[in-house]
Amino acid sequence: MRVAVLVKATPESEAGIMPDEKLLAAMTAYNEALHQAGILVSGDGLHPSSRGFRIRFSGDQRTVIDGPFAETKELVAGFWIWEVDSLEHAIEWAKKCPNPMPSDSELEIRKIFDAADFGPEFTPELQAREEQLRMELESRGGN
Repeated sequence: MRVAVLVKATPESEAGIMPDEKLLAAMTAYNEALHQAGILVSGDGLHPSSRGFRIRFSGDQRTVIDGPFAETKELVAGFWIWEVDSLEHAIEWAKKCPNPMPSDSELEIRKIFDAADFGPEFTPELQAREEQLRMELESRGGN
């Protein structure tokens, strides 16, 4: 099963304060361990929301909203995509993570949908189209 592990933003990450060398070394070692265990699919840090945008949908209308966004605790500062055996397996690995921020912080683990989760509405034709797109992305080095 694939999961997204979200690193929640903190006031420091939203202020653009970069991690020190010690934290970068600890996170690099953790990422190497995830890779060696065959769990890591991808992962990256995100710039503060002051450099981001939101697109609000209302019927046919689209509204662009510039960051920063007010609720730091609801923002994401980074992420990993992991391939794990179970949610319990993901929790075990998340508990091994060095604190990804200089202050108190939080990770959130969310299962990524797979084809079976969508039921019969995700027809074999739609599944084949999605699989073709996934193969094309992987051949370009994306995921």
